[in-house]
Amino acid sequence: MTDFKHKLKTMLIERLKFEDMTPEDIDDDAPLFAGGLGLDSIDALEIVVMLESEFGIKVKNESAARDYFVSISTLAAYVEEKLNEPVSS
Repeated sequence: MTDFKHKLKTMLIERLKFEDMTPEDIDDDAPLFAGGLGLDSIDALEIVVMLESEFGIKVKNESAARDYFVSISTLAAYVEEKLNEPVSS
């Protein structure tokens, strides 16, 4: 999963326009909001849009987002879980 976390970090840096940051600057378990990277609600919306456009994942409710948008580790676990769910027809 380390490569996947690196990919998520790279995507976040590009999407949120963190010009002087590299994936190595982001700790896997550091908070994305409240301290840590200090992201805000607008950044959260950007992450939701990124997940939908890049992975086809729709974040349906705010409480789920709060639980999974804690750190890179929790975000990666959420995305992998969603990508591995069986497709319903």
